[in-house]
Amino acid sequence: MPHLLYFKQEVAKKMPVYIIGNFLIYCVINAFTPGPGNILALNTVTNYGWKKGKPLFFGIFAGYYAVQIICAFFVYEVSAFSPGLMHILKYVGAAYILYLAIHIAISRPAGEEREKSASFMKGFLLQFVNVKIYMFGITALTGFIVDYNASLTALLLSELVIATIGTIATSAWIGGGLLIQKIYLKYYKVINVVLALTLLECVYSILR
Repeated sequence: MPHLLYFKQEVAKKMPVYIIGNFLIYCVINAFTPGPGNILALNTVTNYGWKKGKPLFFGIFAGYYAVQIICAFFVYEVSAFSPGLMHILKYVGAAYILYLAIHIAISRPAGEEREKSASFMKGFLLQFVNVKIYMFGITALTGFIVDYNASLTALLLSELVIATIGTIATSAWIGGGLLIQKIYLKYYKVINVVLALTLLECVYSILR
């Protein structure tokens, strides 16, 4: 596995400013564009509001950090297995996101009795089948970081930056949801269909 040896033996080099800039631009674009986590957060805040949706939001945030830490170790130690692992994960993720799209399309504004469904584990587990953030974390490292510093510390720090940007982006989607909550209650059918179709585009982009 020569590329594993390459990762471990690579001597850290000074990263040019333009590479750092490109890395951050790549992170912002990936984090703020529609994805399963962002769309679930938007749907939840419009459906449940901030107070009832908090457990799910914190689950999404925690899952983001957990997955990015996994990506750092993955790139550092087991990149030789990435093609097969990502191939399997791609279809598992696509199936779950498809289920999520259907669930959102038929959902209605929540009543008091449905408060418990916006759970921490729902948001947390979503991130573990969210292929977008796996690909985000792995490609950011292989595309911008490992050529300059392939140490585990550098990879972990880079992934923490990615997860923090991702958390800020999801928070922005939540804030947008709070602004449109009253509109949602009136037009929830149309909004849910639009969100579901956006998720279907995510599925298409994973499978194509």
